[in-house]
Amino acid sequence: MPEEVLFKSESDQSREDIAAYLRRIAEKLDQGDGITLKSGSESVTMEPPAHPTFEVKAEREGPTDGPNELSLEFELEWDANASEQSDETGQLKIE
Repeated sequence: MPEEVLFKSESDQSREDIAAYLRRIAEKLDQGDGITLKSGSESVTMEPPAHPTFEVKAEREGPTDGPNELSLEFELEWDANASEQSDETGQLKIE
């Protein structure tokens, strides 16, 4: 299935600013509200269901013997047309 990017923003931020963004998203999730992303004239509102799939990924990209890039990715996924679902595979712990 082809991927359609509805919104994208990428910029260097301080750790404190990133934490503030993540806290705001966490507040919206706690409240059951939609999450609106805005940057310039672009905007999209997403309505995560009560039980989306939560994916966490830590990656190293690049050659094993040369410079590489590390990333930490957080992703919420859900089927736009499906009713509520819950596929628990293992409990994530962040320490």
